[in-house]
Amino acid sequence: STKYAFFEGQIVPIAEAKVSVMTHALHYGTACFGGIRGYWSTDDQQLYVFRLLDHTARFLQSCRLLLMNLPYSQQDLADIALRLLRQENFRHDTYVRPLGYKSALKVGVMLHGLADDVTIFALPFGRYVENEEGASVCTSAWRRFDDNAIPARGKLAGAYVNSSLVKSEALMNGFDEAIVLDHHGHVSEGSAANIIMVRNGQLITPPVTANILEGITRRTIMELAEAELGIPVVERDIDRTELYVCDELFFCGTGVQVAAIVKVDHRPVGAGTMGPVTQAI
Repeated sequence: STKYAFFEGQIVPIAEAKVSVMTHALHYGTACFGGIRGYWSTDDQQLYVFRLLDHTARFLQSCRLLLMNLPYSQQDLADIALRLLRQENFRHDTYVRPLGYKSALKVGVMLHGLADDVTIFALPFGRYVENEEGASVCTSAWRRFDDNAIPARGKLAGAYVNSSLVKSEALMNGFDEAIVLDHHGHVSEGSAANIIMVRNGQLITPPVTANILEGITRRTIMELAEAELGIPVVERDIDRTELYVCDELFFCGTGVQVAAIVKVDHRPVGAGTMGPVTQAI
């Protein structure tokens, strides 16, 4: 279990990493976070952290969207995360959560002129979608918010109320996950994961202008598909009904990893099982 956290500039026991009920971020969602996976290798007896510097760079981008001015660089945050992991000494797959937040004890809706802080903790972590070899999903009744309302390219804490509404709707209706449409009615992403479709020999994924998170795992898969598998990648809008006639479909993200989608709105995707391209990825 989690024993430590980086909090107010130092690594402390997790029980000491506490904020006041007056904390601005608690009231207004004025916080942002990252999600970083570490994979334990039994053979090497090492924990390998996935694209750590890419994740700390995106975390700082999210901070900038909220007018946060943290006294840490991309490398500083990476070094702190590694120090924390060494102290935890996990010997299994792990999830690291950096959280930047408005720490001012203040009531009032604003972003500027407030104190900022960062905390980091880690915990054991396995699957995000339990049925990742064959998830059944629905198209959510909730829409993804527009960039001019809440920037989707940032992992902003308050924005995840939208994701929570989407995910609970799906689970309570008997599905494993949901697909969210944007305000134009095009496919955006899952509740908290990017989506990629296989159709006519291509990988097709919504563009970053479709109100999606600019996923690090998404980018990795796009690179690997072309370089390692020789599969062309296309970024374009996807209509809802394309999901019903595509060959394969999967979620991807650092948290979700790669999760095959075999049914959308009670319709089988392709053969109704994980496809060969998803399996190869």
